[in-house]
Amino acid sequence: MDPQLIEIISLSLRVTLTAVSIACAIGLPLGALVAVSRFPGRNAVIVLLNSLMGFPPVVLGLLLYLIFSASGPLGFLQFLYTPTVMIVAQCVMVIPIVAALTRQVIEDLLGEYDETLRSLNATRLQTLTTLLWDARYSLLTGALAGLGRALAEVGAVIIVGGNIDHVTRVMTTAIALETSKGDLALALGLGIILFTLSVLVNAGLYALKQAAQRLSYA
Repeated sequence: MDPQLIEIISLSLRVTLTAVSIACAIGLPLGALVAVSRFPGRNAVIVLLNSLMGFPPVVLGLLLYLIFSASGPLGFLQFLYTPTVMIVAQCVMVIPIVAALTRQVIEDLLGEYDETLRSLNATRLQTLTTLLWDARYSLLTGALAGLGRALAEVGAVIIVGGNIDHVTRVMTTAIALETSKGDLALALGLGIILFTLSVLVNAGLYALKQAAQRLSYA
């Protein structure tokens, strides 16, 4: 219950959960729209989404730094070295993960539902709503995958956030800093908590997969 430890964990969870929520609000409909639509350049969009899933975090951090720095196009917002820009960084990182996984899940489900939806003269919006609802367990898996990626991120957030004590210090950046300072007790405490959260996320992924399989067999 060390106050410094609680402060770091609280900021980490606030930043990550906010970023993942925004990323899901954008990535879920984006991925579903790509799945059900046919337009020129669709394959290129799919390749781009899949490629961005592995985009190097440090490169993302550098790009956001250039955008939000004082001389950048959005420098007037003064987001640099604030939790806000850390949320932006994690959000940009998670959106491709959620969108790409959603696109794959919805496209597979559309193959099963296509004739039924056509026979009912379902509109595009009705089709998207139906597919998103029926695939909700699988889509939650994608959201948790994005959560796990965001929790473990260090490269982008340390560049744009600066790892400022009491302002932008989160678990991953604090572990790196405290290890370099030789404060292994705090680093280990944070590491144990971060590992526990990762285990919980993966346990959630497994439980959701099992629940989805049981429903599909029911």
